[in-house]
Formats: sequence, C-alpha cells, structure tokens
Amino acid sequence: MKKPPRLLKLGRPALRLRVTFGVMALVLSLFAGRLIVLQGVDPDRYALAATKENTKPFVLHASRGSILDRNGVPLSVSEDAVAITADPTQTGKVASQLAGVLASRLSVDYATLMKKLTAKGRYVILANKVSPQTWNQITAELKERNKALKEQNKALPEEQKKPLLAGLYTEADPVRSHPNGTIAANVVGIVGAEGKGLAGLEYGLNDKLSGQDGKAMYEVDARGNKIPNADHTVEEPKPGVSAQLTLDADLQWFAERRIEQAVKQYKASSGSVVTVDVKTGEILVMANYPSFDPNKPVKTAALKNRALEQVYEPGSVQKVVTMAALADAGLISLDTKLQVPGVYTVQRRSIKDAFDHGVLNLTMAGVIAKSSNVGTIMAAQQMPVGDFVHYLKKFGFGEPTGIGFPGESRGLMPPGDEWSELTRSNVAFGQGLSANAVQMAAAVNAVANGGVYMPPKLIKDWVGADGNATPNQTAAPRRVVSESAAKQVTTMMEAVTGKGGTAPLAAIAGYRVAGKTGTAQEVDSACGCYRKWATSFAGFAPADNPRFVTYVVLQDPTNGRGGGFQGGPVFRDVMSYALQKYAVPPTGAKQPVIPITW
Repeated sequence: MKKPPRLLKLGRPALRLRVTFGVMALVLSLFAGRLIVLQGVDPDRYALAATKENTKPFVLHASRGSILDRNGVPLSVSEDAVAITADPTQTGKVASQLAGVLASRLSVDYATLMKKLTAKGRYVILANKVSPQTWNQITAELKERNKALKEQNKALPEEQKKPLLAGLYTEADPVRSHPNGTIAANVVGIVGAEGKGLAGLEYGLNDKLSGQDGKAMYEVDARGNKIPNADHTVEEPKPGVSAQLTLDADLQWFAERRIEQAVKQYKASSGSVVTVDVKTGEILVMANYPSFDPNKPVKTAALKNRALEQVYEPGSVQKVVTMAALADAGLISLDTKLQVPGVYTVQRRSIKDAFDHGVLNLTMAGVIAKSSNVGTIMAAQQMPVGDFVHYLKKFGFGEPTGIGFPGESRGLMPPGDEWSELTRSNVAFGQGLSANAVQMAAAVNAVANGGVYMPPKLIKDWVGADGNATPNQTAAPRRVVSESAAKQVTTMMEAVTGKGGTAPLAAIAGYRVAGKTGTAQEVDSACGCYRKWATSFAGFAPADNPRFVTYVVLQDPTNGRGGGFQGGPVFRDVMSYALQKYAVPPTGAKQPVIPITW
C-alpha cells in the first residue's frame, strides 16, 4: 500500500518576528547599559585608561648641586647643555642635508645620523651633552639654508618645491664641568655620562648633589615614541644641594704644585699635603700627586685620594703622640734626662737609631730633636700598655676621621690592649701601626690646639638652591691631653727646626715653628717584606700661637731618604703661603733656647 506524501508545515512568521525583535532588544539593552557605565557611572577611570595608552612618562633630571671651595670658587658645577632629538617623520625627506650639518659640528658620524634621522617612530636622540654654543651654530646654519631654500622655491611650481630642514628639537641635558681643572680633583672626583657620581665627593655625596628628578607625561605614537610639541604634563624636579668645602682653592693649587715638584725631585711614587686650621679642624689643603684633569678622560688608578685612602706606618712623627701621652701622665717633662745607648734590646730584638752613636745624654727635647727611637722606647716603657693604647685611640688612631669620604681607610692598630713589649716599643716610634695623612695631621693638630682634638672637617656648609647655607655638623671636640702636656711637647718640637735638629730646612724666617720628621719602612707587596719607605714632616706655626698645621708625606722616594730635607721644605713653602694669605703676623717672640743634651 503506497504511503501518502508528507506535507511541509509552513513557518510561523509572527513567532520568528517576535524572537528576532527580542534578541535585538537584548543586544541593544546591553550596549545601552555599557554606554551608561562608560559615560555616566565611571567616566574618569576609563578616560584615564585611554590617556595612559596614549601617553608615556619621561624623566626630568634635577639640576646637580655644585661643589665649591670655602670662598665660593667653583670646583665642580653643572653647565647648561642640550640633547638634540629628532622626529623622523619630519626629517626623513631631508635626512642627508641635516646629517651633513650635524656631522660637521658633533662627534657623531654621518652614517649614524642618517640611520637615526630615517628611523621608524617619532622620537630619536641624535647627540647628548651638546653645548649651547654648538646648538646655536647648528640652528644658525639651518636658518641660512632654509632661507636659501625659500628663495629657490619661489621660482618653482608647487609640486617641485623642496622641503625645508625641520624636525630637530632639544632637551635639557646638563654637563658636569670643572672650571679650575686639576685643583682638588682627587677630592672632588668625577661624574659619569648618566649624571651619577663615580668617585670622590661626587660619588660620596651623590644623593644630596643629585636632588630629586621630576617627570613629564608626553603623548606618544603607536610605537610608544614621544610626539614632539604634543600635549604634556610636568612634575618639576627639585634641584640638588651644593656642598661648600673647607678647602682654599688658592692654597690647594699651590700645595698641589709643590708636592708635584717634590715627588718628581725625589722620584717618589706619590705624595700628599694636608693643611688644617688649628682652632676649627677645617681642612684647607688636601693635595695629592699624581692627580688628573677631570675635564678629560680619566684612568681609574688616577682617581685615588691618597690623603685619605692610602695608609702607611707613620714613622717618627708618631713620637709627637707618644711624648704627649707620657707628658699628660706625668711620666716625663722638659727636665727629664736620659742616657741613650746606641743599641737597645727589647724581647731579644736589637733596636737602633737611624744614625750610629755611643751613649748620648739627651733631654726629652733632645730625643725629639734627634728623633731617637731608643730614647722614645725608654721613655714609653714607663707607661702601662693599656694606658698607652687608650691614648692612641683618643688621638684618633684605628678609627675613621669622620669626614665620610668614600674609600677612606681607618688605618690599622694591633688588636686589643694587651700588646707585647716589642709591639708597644715599635708603635711608640711609629712602626707597627698605620694611618692616613689626615689622621696624622689631626693627631698633631691636637697638640697644636692645646691638647684638644678637633675632628677634621672637609664640608663647611650645605647650600640650597635658594642660596641659603646650612652649616655641616661634625663630632664634638674632645680633650686628649692637658694643655700643659701639649705646651711641653710643642717646646720639644721647636728643637727639631732649630740648631742641631733634624729639620732646619723647615724653619720660616720671623716665625717660631714646631715640627717633627718621619722616616718609616713600608712593606713591598711584591715580596711581603720591608724594602720601601715613607718620609714625612709635620709641623705648625706660629709655635707660640698656632694657626695652621701642615703635614707632608712622600711615598717610596728613591732619590734620597729623609723627612727633614724632603718634607721639610714642602712644609715651609706651603705654611709660608698660608701664613701670608691669611695675614698671620709673627708674634715677635724669639724661639727659646732648648737644651737637647746634658
């Protein structure tokens, strides 16, 4: 039986229409709801998100504080300079002409400039640290060329006119400069290409000098490149603080020239000079040789500030501290007499003076004047070792000076206070401990200052961008020996520069001068043995009313050896310059006649 054919049911148009309208209404309601959220409920958040996608932050570097001498003479300053930038969308068609102009005035080659001027994006840096004078020359030449192009274009139809040279811009990009060249270069240090201190005070004070960077939000293109002249917002940077040092640039310059002469004359490896204001502890001179010109490329080895970073055994200048401690304890006086043999045995070790002699009848002034190691040991043996160590610590040995200079060495002292008799004997005349030049100058300064130790000071004031100065705070002074003990040692030291002393070349006409020579063995790292030397001289003037202390040290002189004839003349010249510049008159008192023998 054949089945009847299936009949197709017709659709229901009304239902389909209702479903279609329902779906459309739902979609439209979703769009409407989203629109209400975007424009009515939280428009700011979405506007900010859109802005962030089209903007990018750029750092605005704060102007770096200056480093000045005590009189405001600039030692390191930031000078105006610019970074030259370009918008390649504007420079692409005229890249060859622009590259020709720029290459002739910048230290960037033509090929590199062409690559940048035709790059993708809207922002490239062509050159950094360009002086305003150079940029003015570039803009002047571009104006002249554009003027000529305009004249040419007048005669050409519109489609043949040549594009003008455009698309170059500038940003502030200061450069660090040292107007006085080598003066205090080892102290001041240098700044790297990124504007951060790399050595010296530039490194140690970087946070204060740098200030606080600001930022600018610029519109950027799809590639994230800044769009020149587009809308932007700026958070202004806060300039750094300037450091006014205690150094005197004039005196520093003279001392640097003088120590350079001495290093070359005596074929030493290096030398340093430190001059201190007795009453304040302010360092007027911290001179080193070798040095460098911070305005030129510098080798790392030349950056060292030897006056604070290099330590050595101080030799006989240490006897000043030993005698001050003994006098303060009442164990010696100017009337003390010693019979000093040519050789003295301590714990089975024979110790001699630098010169051969039999038994000498020396006063304590004579022990200092003749720089007798044996006499110093004999006097020092009266003091308990623990007491002696305590005095050394009060004079600042084994501890940082407090200046806060990066890389400063604290020196070395034998550990503990239970030294052997041999250790105490060696330290008494300047072997067996090490110090830097500033530590030695500060220790001698305590004697010149009537027994009061003045913590050395290198930074005098902090100067804000508004010009207001804030004094730099240092540690409080401390008494280390009595005024009477300091005066007795001063009298002993005057015998050093007098007739029969070891440093008559340190005397200054018209002034009473107290001084002490030093010659110490140094360890040669090549062999681990004593075969190098450090020669030195420390002194102050006027001895009857001290104003300045000057300390001179030469490292490893190979053309002769002796603190009196090598360091003494440098001391005399630098001290004379300081006394004259600061108008310190002679007191008129005659140098006392001090018996050195009996």
